[in-house]
Amino acid sequence: MEGYLHLESGQCFEGEWLSEPPKENIKGEIVFFTGMTGYQEVLTDPSYKDQIIVFTYPLIGNYGINESDFESKKPHVAGVIVYEGSSHPSHYQSAYTLKDYLTKWNIPLMGHLDTRAIVKKIRSVGTMPAIMASHSEMDQNDIVLLKDEKVYKVSSTKTEIYGNGDTHIVLFDFGSKKSIVDSLVKRDCLVTSVPYNTSFEDVAALKPDGILLSNGPGDPKELSHYLPTIKKVIEKYPTLGICLGHQLAALAIGANTKKLSFGHRGANHPIADLQTGAVMMSSQNHSYVVDEVSLNGTGFKKRYVNLHDQSIEGLMHESLKLHTVQFHPEAHPGPADTNYVFDEFLMMISEEKGRVIAYA
Repeated sequence: MEGYLHLESGQCFEGEWLSEPPKENIKGEIVFFTGMTGYQEVLTDPSYKDQIIVFTYPLIGNYGINESDFESKKPHVAGVIVYEGSSHPSHYQSAYTLKDYLTKWNIPLMGHLDTRAIVKKIRSVGTMPAIMASHSEMDQNDIVLLKDEKVYKVSSTKTEIYGNGDTHIVLFDFGSKKSIVDSLVKRDCLVTSVPYNTSFEDVAALKPDGILLSNGPGDPKELSHYLPTIKKVIEKYPTLGICLGHQLAALAIGANTKKLSFGHRGANHPIADLQTGAVMMSSQNHSYVVDEVSLNGTGFKKRYVNLHDQSIEGLMHESLKLHTVQFHPEAHPGPADTNYVFDEFLMMISEEKGRVIAYA
């Protein structure tokens, strides 16, 4: 059955439903992901909440969906656009087809569209509202999205504990990926994941050694009312911010953020570590970046830059125990070049614990 993708910019792309057509039109912000693999991790990354994802690689689903590579308990995308969706996956761990998995969660899948043309339009105009529908005619006034805070839709509502190591990390869950927790537990950490709106007093009662501000969806300024708490936490404990957490940390200390035209989403973004001179490939998923001009007077200095557009990819602070990265050091999907960010975070905590003991 024919399906249609309507863009706010006025274009309509024809394809066909690979899943059952939805009973109602599907609205979302349309974005694209450039990786050849990793679609399972992308679908279950909470940072993609309410977005229609276009996969640029022409064959998606060829290795199926397995039971181990989920980044959260369910997919978060609003809809999926592919050129070709494989219905016969070939992998020994495959448990579901792409179609069956998305159907289970009532997420529509549309294929046989000109994904190259769609991506070129997004790159020229920017990410924008879009609608997946079963009819070719659409009132352009209907293609609009209301701004809303998305983090509350994906953050855990209760405290959860992982691991049993000697270093205690409190993780603010703004839409955290499972691989972030796994990376810390692997490094002998006890991780206490708390809801995004947990108070400073409740965090202090947990007696953390360090704080991790997680990734998550949406505009960081939608969470401006939580910045005072984040600032208190940063000033008290060694802190690592990842993706949205990086942006929130920057805002809390006085910097500013801005929206990119079409964002960075993929597993092959080159970045440079200005401290070591190393050039690495990174996994990314974001629309917003820290505005470099706004760093003046904040005590921040650039640590990482994007080699495509020179945007900020990470910060250090002159006086605070604060390290932030825009990319995903846990790298699921993607290369593991930047895993050492977790090791540096734990070294920062170890140094701080040594000072506290020395001062006691």
